[in-house]
Amino acid sequence: MGKQYFGTDGIRGRTNAGVMTASVAMKVGQAAGTRFLRGDHRHRVVIGKDTRLSGYMLENAMVAGFTSVGMDVVLLGPMPTPAVALLTRELRADVGVMISASHNLYEDNGIKLFGPDGFKLSDDDEMAIEEMLRQDQQLAASQDIGRARRIEDARGRYIHAVKRSLPQEIRLDGLKIAIDCANGAAYQVAPSAFWELGAEIVALGVAPNGKNINDGCGSTSLGQLRKAVVDNGADIGIALDGDADRLIVVDEKGEAVDGDQIMALIGSRWAHEGRLTGGGVVATVMSNLGLERFLAGEGLDLVRTKVGDRHVLERMKTGGYNVGGEQSGHMILLDHATTGDGTIAALQVLAALVQSGKRASELLHLFDPVPQLLRNVRFGGGKPLEDGSVQAAIADAEASLRGRGRLVIRPSGTEPVIRVMAEGDNEDEVEAVVFSICAAVEKAAA
Repeated sequence: MGKQYFGTDGIRGRTNAGVMTASVAMKVGQAAGTRFLRGDHRHRVVIGKDTRLSGYMLENAMVAGFTSVGMDVVLLGPMPTPAVALLTRELRADVGVMISASHNLYEDNGIKLFGPDGFKLSDDDEMAIEEMLRQDQQLAASQDIGRARRIEDARGRYIHAVKRSLPQEIRLDGLKIAIDCANGAAYQVAPSAFWELGAEIVALGVAPNGKNINDGCGSTSLGQLRKAVVDNGADIGIALDGDADRLIVVDEKGEAVDGDQIMALIGSRWAHEGRLTGGGVVATVMSNLGLERFLAGEGLDLVRTKVGDRHVLERMKTGGYNVGGEQSGHMILLDHATTGDGTIAALQVLAALVQSGKRASELLHLFDPVPQLLRNVRFGGGKPLEDGSVQAAIADAEASLRGRGRLVIRPSGTEPVIRVMAEGDNEDEVEAVVFSICAAVEKAAA
């Protein structure tokens, strides 16, 4: 049986509907708690959240679920996803929970689960919890019900860990940094970390009200950050998303720098410093061909995975890589974190800025992306990719691009949509193959 609750990154949906209700959250707490009741020690779960209005409701429901099966709860309050992963390990917890829908607007929310090692749960653990959600769990005896407490120094612990990712001698004195925290989980910790390292801060998206997370701000909406960088004469702009596991950069001219360029910078610099492991960088099928060519010129490989940071992480762990990420801005630096961490990745970029003495526009545009086009085709049902005419259109497109580009076609894992992406040296050719395949899919799905 397939997964009913878990998607590509935990459980996510519209709040007070479907899988994202208080009753489901309580059951997830009971199931996950029971799953990780291992050994005879006092069991503990760490729970963090972003700034969504529904976070209060889901947090309380999960506290009820975990304590009812005998787990003690440590509440962090609003904290980035990577902070939850870090503190799950530091506090010797059995499981960690982040309540967040990442870059989505406030109406959605989600539940991400971490094991005691600080890594997101395996498919086996998710499937086991899925099965447990269909059953009633055994409740703890009255004397064994768990307790809940909130720790007050969670921010300080995470800020210390973030700063520790930089060599002691590197400071940010003299840098003016505009940072957009998306009115999300990092609205306090990220500006504080950069300020403590000596930077002058122009802070945006740091006034959450429960409903403004990711709303016209953050890594998915760069308009206000671009303007702030130029208007304030900032050296660089840093954009995080709602749970701060994603990073997009803006140079001093207001130009956006995506995850591919950031991976190119970190991967090549770490290689030159002898810090890169695995002989390359791990990214998804959506990363630009320009990144692959740049890394090849540096003697490095680009290893591609399916879309999703968990697939990137799995390949990094099995292949011994320490740098990976996604074009969308998830940066996984395994020397410093067990999951994507936008703040730590930003510090690596800032360290390169300090050490190189270059302007951001010189440092961060390491390759020219080849033309890339992505279109989504919605369909009503069936399997249009198995249609003969669609397969013929795909074969023709692959033959057309061979040696000069790439084609990626995949069904969405969350909605009835076929995603068609092509890239290559000739923009007209790229556009032609994408539209020919989309037309074939639309006709087959009609």
